Amino acid sequence: MNSLLNILWLGLKELRSLLSDAVLVVFVVYAFTLAIYVQATGTSSEVNNASIAFADEDGSALSKELLNAFYPPRFKLPELIAPDEVQANMDRGRFMFVVVIPPRFEHDLRAGRNPDIQVNIDATAMQQAGIGSGYIKNIVNDRVSSFLRRTEETGPKPVNLVVRKLFNPNGVSSWFKSVVAIINQITLLTVVLTGAAVIREREHGTLEHLLVMPLTSFEIAMAKVWANGLVILVATGASLLLVVHMVLKVPFAGSVVLWFVGVVLYLFFATALGIFLGTISRSMAQFALLIILVVLVLMLLSGGSTPVESQPKWLQYVTYLLPARHFVSFSQVIIYRGGGLEAVWRQFLMVSAVGVGFFVYSLALFRKSIAVSK
Repeated sequence: MNSLLNILWLGLKELRSLLSDAVLVVFVVYAFTLAIYVQATGTSSEVNNASIAFADEDGSALSKELLNAFYPPRFKLPELIAPDEVQANMDRGRFMFVVVIPPRFEHDLRAGRNPDIQVNIDATAMQQAGIGSGYIKNIVNDRVSSFLRRTEETGPKPVNLVVRKLFNPNGVSSWFKSVVAIINQITLLTVVLTGAAVIREREHGTLEHLLVMPLTSFEIAMAKVWANGLVILVATGASLLLVVHMVLKVPFAGSVVLWFVGVVLYLFFATALGIFLGTISRSMAQFALLIILVVLVLMLLSGGSTPVESQPKWLQYVTYLLPARHFVSFSQVIIYRGGGLEAVWRQFLMVSAVGVGFFVYSLALFRKSIAVSK
């Protein structure tokens, strides 16, 4: 009972210390609000409001129909420019796409000569350029085919291909990126807050005060775990409700309670990692460098940035030992697919096992650090 009270009061001390640090408080608020929104909406895998222009050297009814086939939200309304203005406009970055329709285009097409249409692309925005060129090709081919048929209707096809997009029917990238952003912020902020608390106590002499009290290293470490974990848990809940659900309109298909159970399990591992890094670091500068080396690797190999299946086979076996990979995995199952406990219990078990093992190892190092300080 005394041990639980010690953990409670030490945790309250951690909370007061954190709340008194205005820079950390602002950082936490920013990380779970504006940073989530910017990461979710700042980049997109879809083409949105791409600038496009036409250099029409034909002036036929078909070329005008092609000009009218492009409209928002994928493209801005096309502008008509002269052929000799194409290079200058592309150099200034005014248009991402410029379509050049050659002279006698409709005449040659009706004569069966298969004329060419030139599409100039500003490939400095590589992802948008690649996807946009595919959009332009499909739109042009569709409009030319319907023009030659004189009808929008198509004849019967030998195979009727039916495409169904599950979990994200409109392919909105912010639905995926916002949740991945929260996962990354949980990893980063939990490690930073816990490790910084250890180093701050060492630099300010608070650790020496704790050493003269009848406290164990387990009580000191567990206080940091529940206090910093609680801060991140509250910030995660607020971010999920206010930013992801209300602002970005991302639906939550599964159980919110079940996902937060998984978050708590992962926070146990992340706080243990923060204690470990804070223990082996001798200064805040060393701790910052270790954050870059460790947390960045966790984020890259978790499957949030690139699918785990795209990694080399040997690396997939290595990442199986990383709780970040299982965190991303069960988050996708619960949030997007609406899976229950029967679908994620293996990931929960793996995160718990690695978290307990790492906490025991971190606690041993922390105990040794306290013994050396004595």
